[in-house]
Amino acid sequence: MSTEHLHDVAIAGLGAMGSAAAYQLAKRGLEVIGFDRHTPPHPWGSSHGDSRIIREAYFEHPVYVPMVQRAYELWHELEALSGHTLLHSTGGLMIGRPDSVLVQGARHSAETHGLPHQVLSASELSERFPLLQPEPDMVAVWEPRAGVLSPEVAVSAMASQARRQGARLHLGEAVERWRAHADGIHIETAAGSYRARQLIISAGAWAASLLQAQAVPLQVERQVLHWFEPSASPEAFTPARCPVHLWQFDGHRFFYSIPNMGAGVKLAFHHGGALSPVDQVRRDIDAAEIDDIQAAIRRFVPTADGRYLNSAVCLYTNTPDEHFWIDRCPGQPAVWLASPCSGHGFKFAPVIGEVLADLVQGRPPAFDLGLFRWR
Repeated sequence: MSTEHLHDVAIAGLGAMGSAAAYQLAKRGLEVIGFDRHTPPHPWGSSHGDSRIIREAYFEHPVYVPMVQRAYELWHELEALSGHTLLHSTGGLMIGRPDSVLVQGARHSAETHGLPHQVLSASELSERFPLLQPEPDMVAVWEPRAGVLSPEVAVSAMASQARRQGARLHLGEAVERWRAHADGIHIETAAGSYRARQLIISAGAWAASLLQAQAVPLQVERQVLHWFEPSASPEAFTPARCPVHLWQFDGHRFFYSIPNMGAGVKLAFHHGGALSPVDQVRRDIDAAEIDDIQAAIRRFVPTADGRYLNSAVCLYTNTPDEHFWIDRCPGQPAVWLASPCSGHGFKFAPVIGEVLADLVQGRPPAFDLGLFRWR
């Protein structure tokens, strides 16, 4: 198929960020066409895994806080439109030594933005949440607004709303190449050619393959997610009683846990996975990887170490500083890059979609994007 029709915006990649951008742009009346090599939601990239954490006292940098606050509003709007529950409030804990990046960063963001929070000693934490066993020199930052998102349902809901607003979404049709011409961006897929005034590249782990003319230091990191059945007190791991919790331990190692949303207690390391080209990522899980997460569980959340249920592979697409990239591609004023989110971006999807819509329309963004510029 070939088309000479000039769309307002084309989107390469329709996971969390791409589907959110398609919805926001189409809602504003722009003519949107989107492409994805798979059929989102799917298990091959970054927008899956049954559950994702959303948190407000953002340890990575205070600049994220206003964005995540707007994301909360947009998730609730999407819930009302779709009729699906997407966000489950649980509260959240960031646990580590007082001088750890996790604890210091969460406190800094909370104090900078006046967020409700408490700092708990190790004994206070264990007394309040007996399933958690911190080491004596650890503390925890408690924040009440943290919770859990349902990624597959959320991506489906955003794509559905985009279609409802008139966006054309071509699933199972990958963008193979694009070229900028005086009359717009020419896009080639295996099925045909298309034109658009502007292009958003939100292809996650596949983004670098669409930016071959640029020196793009993006690295695809294989991360493994695990689910376990509690060995005791299963009721303590329900969303009503168990907050999401992130731990920093043994220097710069991180793991996190999400309460049982129906598939078991979810546990995973944050970063530390093997780097790999996206088309060579190992999808099988070996026993050593399960043993590694079990060692952390037995140490800090011992009653989560029951029957092993399942594992899955998720991809982080990391920038050098692990912050986002939301910016024009150098030398290409009509091409935008978004979604190398370094393993912590899903929660921001609806607000990043809104930001991209502003940028495409030439409107000043509502947030400080200085940290997310191409660099």
